[in-house]
Amino acid sequence: MSKKASRTALCVFIILLSGTPVFSQTSKGSLLDRGIALYGESRWREAVIELRRAGAEARDEKGRADALYWTGLAELSAGEYEAALTDMEELERIFPGYSGETVYHKGRVLYYLGRYDEAVILLREYADREGGVKKAAALYWMGECLFSLGRLEEARDLFTLITEQYPQSAKYEASAYRLALINQKKKESELLELLKWSHEESLNTVEDYRRRERSYDQALVAYQKRLAEMMKEGPASPDGEYRRQLAAAQARIAELEAMLREAGLETNETDRLQRLRELRNQAERAEDDILRSGRSGGGGGL
Repeated sequence: MSKKASRTALCVFIILLSGTPVFSQTSKGSLLDRGIALYGESRWREAVIELRRAGAEARDEKGRADALYWTGLAELSAGEYEAALTDMEELERIFPGYSGETVYHKGRVLYYLGRYDEAVILLREYADREGGVKKAAALYWMGECLFSLGRLEEARDLFTLITEQYPQSAKYEASAYRLALINQKKKESELLELLKWSHEESLNTVEDYRRRERSYDQALVAYQKRLAEMMKEGPASPDGEYRRQLAAAQARIAELEAMLREAGLETNETDRLQRLRELRNQAERAEDDILRSGRSGGGGGL
Protein backbone atom coordinates (compact mmCIF):
# COMPACT_ATOMS: atom_id res chain seq x y z
CA MET A 1 0.00 0.00 0.00
CA SER A 2 1.33 3.49 -0.84
CA LYS A 3 2.07 6.07 1.87
CA LYS A 4 -0.85 8.12 0.64
CA ALA A 5 -3.25 5.19 0.93
CA SER A 6 -1.87 4.27 4.37
CA ARG A 7 -2.40 7.79 5.68
CA THR A 8 -5.89 7.87 4.23
CA ALA A 9 -6.76 4.50 5.75
CA LEU A 10 -5.54 5.72 9.12
CA CYS A 11 -7.75 8.78 8.80
CA VAL A 12 -10.74 6.59 7.97
CA PHE A 13 -10.02 4.43 11.04
CA ILE A 14 -9.88 7.51 13.26
CA ILE A 15 -13.07 8.91 11.76
CA LEU A 16 -14.91 5.63 12.26
CA LEU A 17 -13.48 5.37 15.74
CA SER A 18 -14.60 8.88 16.63
CA GLY A 19 -18.13 8.04 15.48
CA THR A 20 -18.59 5.53 18.28
CA PRO A 21 -19.80 6.60 21.68
CA VAL A 22 -17.10 4.70 23.50
CA PHE A 23 -14.09 6.39 21.91
CA SER A 24 -13.91 9.28 24.35
CA GLN A 25 -15.32 7.46 27.34
CA THR A 26 -13.07 4.46 27.91
CA SER A 27 -10.83 4.69 30.92
CA LYS A 28 -7.16 4.08 30.35
CA GLY A 29 -6.12 0.57 31.24
CA SER A 30 -9.62 -0.96 31.16
CA LEU A 31 -10.28 -4.26 29.37
CA LEU A 32 -12.20 -2.41 26.70
CA ASP A 33 -9.36 0.06 26.24
CA ARG A 34 -6.78 -2.71 25.93
CA GLY A 35 -9.02 -4.57 23.46
CA ILE A 36 -9.32 -1.46 21.28
CA ALA A 37 -5.56 -0.91 21.45
CA LEU A 38 -4.91 -4.51 20.31
CA TYR A 39 -7.40 -3.99 17.49
CA GLY A 40 -5.51 -0.88 16.37
CA GLU A 41 -2.28 -2.94 16.32
CA SER A 42 -3.94 -5.55 14.04
CA ARG A 43 -3.71 -8.15 16.82
CA TRP A 44 -7.31 -9.07 16.20
CA ARG A 45 -7.65 -12.45 17.89
CA GLU A 46 -6.00 -11.12 21.06
CA ALA A 47 -8.35 -8.15 20.84
CA VAL A 48 -11.37 -10.47 20.66
CA ILE A 49 -10.30 -12.17 23.90
CA GLU A 50 -9.93 -8.88 25.77
CA LEU A 51 -13.15 -7.47 24.35
CA ARG A 52 -15.16 -10.56 25.28
CA ARG A 53 -13.85 -10.25 28.83
CA ALA A 54 -14.84 -6.60 28.77
CA GLY A 55 -18.36 -7.53 27.66
CA ALA A 56 -18.66 -10.21 30.32
CA GLU A 57 -17.60 -7.77 33.07
CA ALA A 58 -19.66 -4.84 31.79
CA ARG A 59 -21.85 -3.31 34.52
CA ASP A 60 -24.66 -2.22 32.18
CA GLU A 61 -26.08 -2.73 28.67
CA LYS A 62 -24.13 0.26 27.41
CA GLY A 63 -20.82 -1.30 28.44
CA ARG A 64 -21.81 -4.60 26.91
CA ALA A 65 -22.80 -2.81 23.70
CA ASP A 66 -19.40 -1.10 23.52
CA ALA A 67 -17.63 -4.45 23.88
CA LEU A 68 -19.87 -6.12 21.27
CA TYR A 69 -19.23 -3.36 18.75
CA TRP A 70 -15.47 -3.67 18.97
CA THR A 71 -15.58 -7.44 19.17
CA GLY A 72 -17.51 -7.51 15.88
CA LEU A 73 -14.90 -5.28 14.23
CA ALA A 74 -12.03 -7.44 15.50
CA GLU A 75 -13.75 -10.61 14.26
CA LEU A 76 -14.42 -9.00 10.87
CA SER A 77 -10.74 -8.10 10.53
CA ALA A 78 -9.71 -11.62 11.62
CA GLY A 79 -11.95 -13.18 8.96
CA GLU A 80 -14.36 -14.68 11.49
CA TYR A 81 -17.41 -13.45 9.57
CA GLU A 82 -20.12 -15.64 11.06
CA ALA A 83 -19.07 -14.65 14.59
CA ALA A 84 -18.89 -10.99 13.57
CA LEU A 85 -22.41 -11.10 12.13
CA THR A 86 -23.74 -12.76 15.28
CA ASP A 87 -22.21 -10.08 17.54
CA MET A 88 -23.41 -7.22 15.32
CA GLU A 89 -26.96 -8.57 15.30
CA GLU A 90 -26.80 -8.99 19.07
CA LEU A 91 -25.66 -5.38 19.33
CA GLU A 92 -28.65 -4.24 17.26
CA ARG A 93 -30.94 -6.27 19.52
CA ILE A 94 -29.75 -4.98 22.89
CA PHE A 95 -28.91 -1.43 21.80
CA PRO A 96 -30.80 -0.33 18.63
CA GLY A 97 -29.18 2.68 16.97
CA TYR A 98 -25.94 2.22 18.92
CA SER A 99 -23.85 3.55 16.04
CA GLY A 100 -24.50 4.31 12.40
CA GLU A 101 -21.18 2.65 11.59
CA THR A 102 -22.64 -0.74 12.47
CA VAL A 103 -24.65 -0.69 9.25
CA TYR A 104 -21.50 -0.18 7.19
CA HIS A 105 -19.54 -2.93 8.92
CA LYS A 106 -22.45 -5.35 8.77
CA GLY A 107 -22.67 -4.69 5.03
CA ARG A 108 -19.01 -5.67 4.69
CA VAL A 109 -19.58 -8.84 6.72
CA LEU A 110 -22.48 -9.81 4.45
CA TYR A 111 -20.25 -9.23 1.42
CA TYR A 112 -17.61 -11.61 2.77
CA LEU A 113 -20.32 -14.19 3.48
CA GLY A 114 -21.45 -13.98 -0.13
CA ARG A 115 -24.81 -12.42 0.72
CA TYR A 116 -24.32 -9.67 -1.84
CA ASP A 117 -27.91 -8.50 -2.33
CA GLU A 118 -28.39 -7.98 1.43
CA ALA A 119 -25.06 -6.20 1.66
CA VAL A 120 -25.97 -3.77 -1.14
CA ILE A 121 -29.16 -2.74 0.71
CA LEU A 122 -27.28 -1.88 3.93
CA LEU A 123 -24.39 -0.17 2.15
CA ARG A 124 -26.75 1.93 0.03
CA GLU A 125 -28.55 3.02 3.19
CA TYR A 126 -25.21 4.06 4.70
CA ALA A 127 -23.98 5.81 1.52
CA ASP A 128 -27.20 7.81 1.23
CA ARG A 129 -26.74 9.05 4.77
CA GLU A 130 -23.03 9.82 4.76
CA GLY A 131 -20.66 11.88 2.62
CA GLY A 132 -16.96 12.21 1.85
CA VAL A 133 -14.64 9.28 2.44
CA LYS A 134 -17.34 7.35 4.32
CA LYS A 135 -19.64 7.52 1.33
CA ALA A 136 -16.81 6.51 -0.99
CA ALA A 137 -16.05 3.46 1.20
CA ALA A 138 -19.69 2.35 1.09
CA LEU A 139 -19.84 2.87 -2.69
CA TYR A 140 -16.71 0.79 -3.09
CA TRP A 141 -18.15 -2.19 -1.23
CA MET A 142 -21.39 -1.86 -3.16
CA GLY A 143 -19.29 -2.02 -6.31
CA GLU A 144 -17.57 -5.17 -5.05
CA CYS A 145 -20.95 -6.79 -4.39
CA LEU A 146 -22.19 -5.92 -7.88
CA PHE A 147 -18.93 -7.15 -9.39
CA SER A 148 -19.33 -10.49 -7.62
CA LEU A 149 -22.93 -10.72 -8.87
CA GLY A 150 -21.71 -10.24 -12.45
CA ARG A 151 -23.44 -6.87 -12.79
CA LEU A 152 -20.30 -5.34 -14.25
CA GLU A 153 -21.80 -2.23 -15.83
CA GLU A 154 -23.37 -1.15 -12.52
CA ALA A 155 -20.11 -1.87 -10.70
CA ARG A 156 -18.20 0.13 -13.32
CA ASP A 157 -20.43 3.15 -12.67
CA LEU A 158 -19.70 3.08 -8.93
CA PHE A 159 -15.94 2.61 -9.32
CA THR A 160 -15.86 5.42 -11.89
CA LEU A 161 -17.76 7.68 -9.48
CA ILE A 162 -15.17 7.04 -6.75
CA THR A 163 -12.18 7.75 -9.01
CA GLU A 164 -13.75 10.93 -10.37
CA GLN A 165 -15.32 12.43 -7.23
CA TYR A 166 -13.34 10.96 -4.34
CA PRO A 167 -9.65 10.94 -5.37
CA GLN A 168 -8.60 11.30 -1.70
CA SER A 169 -10.49 8.17 -0.67
CA ALA A 170 -8.58 5.15 0.58
CA LYS A 171 -10.61 3.19 -2.01
CA TYR A 172 -9.34 5.24 -4.97
CA GLU A 173 -6.56 2.85 -6.05
CA ALA A 174 -8.70 -0.24 -5.49
CA SER A 175 -11.50 1.31 -7.55
CA ALA A 176 -9.08 2.16 -10.38
CA TYR A 177 -7.84 -1.43 -10.36
CA ARG A 178 -11.38 -2.77 -10.49
CA LEU A 179 -12.17 -0.49 -13.44
CA ALA A 180 -9.17 -1.84 -15.35
CA LEU A 181 -10.22 -5.40 -14.52
CA ILE A 182 -13.81 -4.80 -15.69
CA ASN A 183 -12.55 -3.34 -18.97
CA GLN A 184 -10.31 -6.35 -19.44
CA LYS A 185 -13.17 -8.72 -18.72
CA LYS A 186 -15.32 -6.91 -21.27
CA LYS A 187 -12.66 -7.34 -23.93
CA GLU A 188 -12.25 -11.00 -23.02
CA SER A 189 -16.00 -11.51 -23.21
CA GLU A 190 -16.17 -9.91 -26.66
CA LEU A 191 -13.25 -12.02 -27.91
CA LEU A 192 -14.78 -15.19 -26.49
CA GLU A 193 -18.10 -14.39 -28.17
CA LEU A 194 -16.31 -13.81 -31.48
CA LEU A 195 -14.36 -17.04 -31.06
CA LYS A 196 -17.55 -18.93 -30.24
CA TRP A 197 -19.26 -17.54 -33.34
CA SER A 198 -16.24 -18.38 -35.51
CA HIS A 199 -16.08 -21.89 -34.08
CA GLU A 200 -19.78 -22.48 -34.72
CA GLU A 201 -19.42 -21.26 -38.30
CA SER A 202 -16.42 -23.54 -38.78
CA LEU A 203 -18.35 -26.50 -37.40
CA ASN A 204 -21.26 -25.75 -39.73
CA THR A 205 -18.89 -25.58 -42.72
CA VAL A 206 -17.20 -28.85 -41.78
CA GLU A 207 -20.55 -30.55 -41.22
CA ASP A 208 -21.82 -29.31 -44.58
CA TYR A 209 -18.68 -30.61 -46.29
CA ARG A 210 -19.04 -34.01 -44.59
CA ARG A 211 -22.70 -34.13 -45.55
CA ARG A 212 -21.81 -33.56 -49.21
CA GLU A 213 -18.97 -36.06 -49.01
CA ARG A 214 -21.36 -38.71 -47.66
CA SER A 215 -23.84 -37.90 -50.44
CA TYR A 216 -21.13 -38.26 -53.11
CA ASP A 217 -19.92 -41.52 -51.59
CA GLN A 218 -23.45 -42.93 -51.58
CA ALA A 219 -24.01 -41.89 -55.21
CA LEU A 220 -20.70 -43.47 -56.24
CA VAL A 221 -21.57 -46.72 -54.47
CA ALA A 222 -24.96 -46.74 -56.21
CA TYR A 223 -23.35 -46.22 -59.63
CA GLN A 224 -20.78 -48.93 -58.99
CA LYS A 225 -23.50 -51.33 -57.87
CA ARG A 226 -25.61 -50.58 -60.93
CA LEU A 227 -22.64 -51.11 -63.25
CA ALA A 228 -21.86 -54.45 -61.62
CA GLU A 229 -25.49 -55.52 -62.05
CA MET A 230 -25.45 -54.53 -65.72
CA MET A 231 -22.34 -56.61 -66.28
CA LYS A 232 -24.12 -59.65 -64.83
CA GLU A 233 -27.57 -59.15 -66.39
CA GLY A 234 -29.03 -62.22 -68.17
CA PRO A 235 -30.94 -62.59 -71.45
CA ALA A 236 -34.25 -61.69 -69.79
CA SER A 237 -33.16 -58.09 -69.11
CA PRO A 238 -33.33 -55.27 -71.72
CA ASP A 239 -29.54 -55.16 -71.90
CA GLY A 240 -29.50 -58.92 -72.22
CA GLU A 241 -31.91 -58.65 -75.15
CA TYR A 242 -29.62 -56.09 -76.76
CA ARG A 243 -26.70 -58.48 -76.49
CA ARG A 244 -28.81 -61.31 -77.93
CA GLN A 245 -29.78 -59.21 -80.96
CA LEU A 246 -26.17 -58.19 -81.52
CA ALA A 247 -25.05 -61.83 -81.41
CA ALA A 248 -27.82 -62.76 -83.86
CA ALA A 249 -26.70 -59.98 -86.22
CA GLN A 250 -23.14 -61.19 -86.07
CA ALA A 251 -24.30 -64.74 -86.82
CA ARG A 252 -26.35 -63.43 -89.74
CA ILE A 253 -23.30 -61.64 -91.12
CA ALA A 254 -21.30 -64.83 -90.89
CA GLU A 255 -24.12 -66.70 -92.68
CA LEU A 256 -24.24 -64.14 -95.50
CA GLU A 257 -20.51 -64.34 -95.92
CA ALA A 258 -20.78 -68.09 -96.26
CA MET A 259 -23.54 -67.69 -98.84
CA LEU A 260 -21.33 -65.30 -100.79
CA ARG A 261 -18.51 -67.73 -100.84
CA GLU A 262 -20.86 -70.36 -102.26
CA ALA A 263 -22.30 -67.92 -104.79
CA GLY A 264 -18.80 -67.07 -105.98
CA LEU A 265 -18.55 -70.51 -107.57
CA GLU A 266 -21.20 -69.60 -110.22
CA THR A 267 -20.17 -65.98 -110.97
CA ASN A 268 -17.03 -64.29 -111.99
CA GLU A 269 -14.69 -62.67 -109.44
CA THR A 270 -15.87 -59.08 -110.00
CA ASP A 271 -19.55 -59.86 -109.50
CA ARG A 272 -18.74 -61.93 -106.45
CA LEU A 273 -16.81 -59.10 -104.76
CA GLN A 274 -19.52 -56.56 -105.58
CA ARG A 275 -22.15 -58.82 -104.09
CA LEU A 276 -20.01 -59.38 -100.99
CA ARG A 277 -19.61 -55.64 -100.39
CA GLU A 278 -23.36 -55.08 -100.66
CA LEU A 279 -24.15 -57.86 -98.24
CA ARG A 280 -21.51 -56.63 -95.79
CA ASN A 281 -22.97 -53.10 -95.95
CA GLN A 282 -26.43 -54.51 -95.22
CA ALA A 283 -25.08 -56.46 -92.27
CA GLU A 284 -23.21 -53.44 -90.84
CA ARG A 285 -26.34 -51.27 -91.15
CA ALA A 286 -28.32 -53.92 -89.36
CA GLU A 287 -25.70 -54.04 -86.62
CA ASP A 288 -25.72 -50.23 -86.27
CA ASP A 289 -29.51 -50.26 -85.99
CA ILE A 290 -29.32 -52.84 -83.23
CA LEU A 291 -26.63 -50.86 -81.35
CA ARG A 292 -28.68 -47.65 -81.55
CA SER A 293 -31.74 -49.52 -80.37
CA GLY A 294 -29.78 -50.86 -77.40
CA ARG A 295 -28.52 -47.42 -76.41
CA SER A 296 -31.88 -45.70 -76.64
CA GLY A 297 -34.23 -48.40 -75.43
CA GLY A 298 -31.99 -50.67 -73.41
CA GLY A 299 -32.17 -51.34 -69.68
CA GLY A 300 -32.47 -47.80 -68.34
CA GLY A 301 -29.70 -45.25 -67.69
CA LEU A 302 -27.64 -44.81 -64.53
